[in-house]
Amino acid sequence: MSMDQSIQAFLDHLAIEKGLSRNTIEAYGRDLAQFAEYARQRGITRTQDLTEAVLIGFLEGLRGAAMSPNTIARKLSAVKVFARFACRDGFLEKDFTANMEGVHSTKKLPHVLTIDETSLLLAQPDVSDPNGLRDKAMLEVLYATGLRVSELINLRLNDVNLEVGYVRCIGKGSKERIVPLGKVAIEYLTRYLSNSRPGFARIGSSEYLFLTNRGKKMTRVGFWKIIKKYASRAGITQNITPHTLRHSFATHLLQNGADLRSIQEMLGHADIATTEIYTHVSRERLKQVYRQSHPRA
Repeated sequence: MSMDQSIQAFLDHLAIEKGLSRNTIEAYGRDLAQFAEYARQRGITRTQDLTEAVLIGFLEGLRGAAMSPNTIARKLSAVKVFARFACRDGFLEKDFTANMEGVHSTKKLPHVLTIDETSLLLAQPDVSDPNGLRDKAMLEVLYATGLRVSELINLRLNDVNLEVGYVRCIGKGSKERIVPLGKVAIEYLTRYLSNSRPGFARIGSSEYLFLTNRGKKMTRVGFWKIIKKYASRAGITQNITPHTLRHSFATHLLQNGADLRSIQEMLGHADIATTEIYTHVSRERLKQVYRQSHPRA
């Protein structure tokens, strides 16, 4: 079987049997397409002709192109998962990646805001303005729940229960989870739904929770611009993205005594090892406070 055919079969397997998200599947597809193109340039078009030497050459080429260890590790992981699938389904007789150790990636600690910086950021929208009230509600929900920005903008009206105080979202791998809302987020969501959203909605408008002033669903880029605008107004100089509030949500919970398992569930992490990055963030924050505060630091 050709590499293109077996790669497509693998991607179909990820979508149908594993239920992975479209973004994840597309990422696998890009990495494997790059590997397949490298092999094709060396005269290899069939999956069964792939060898460890081809993979080594591919990885060396990535290093020569000065790609980061994280990127190389991700691409190697994609090829290894594909090779295991190909062996299982009979496209390969032997796993050519079996002797390849993973590339050591460098864990980059996420940027987080302090509690004071977060409060300052959330205070920026003008809630007397319909757009400002919507922005305030979005920021408060994001910080209250730690949702990914894609999860936030895909919330529908029936995903929110203001009486009980929770949102229901669909995360990576189409997995559903329930996340509690705080009283401040509930307050501004209630005001947004009563005072802003009716003015944004048009005939035939979607059931998405957050709309633009033209009645369209809020986009990732649109919300990114919103958060940049308020960060600038707040005088926050570090680079801020919607994901910064997700990281801050988790870090602040941990600093105030929440357990890792609960944070893992709220963030929708499949593996608690992913959540453990926030313990490193907290330790770094403690070191920073110590250095700034202790006379003998």
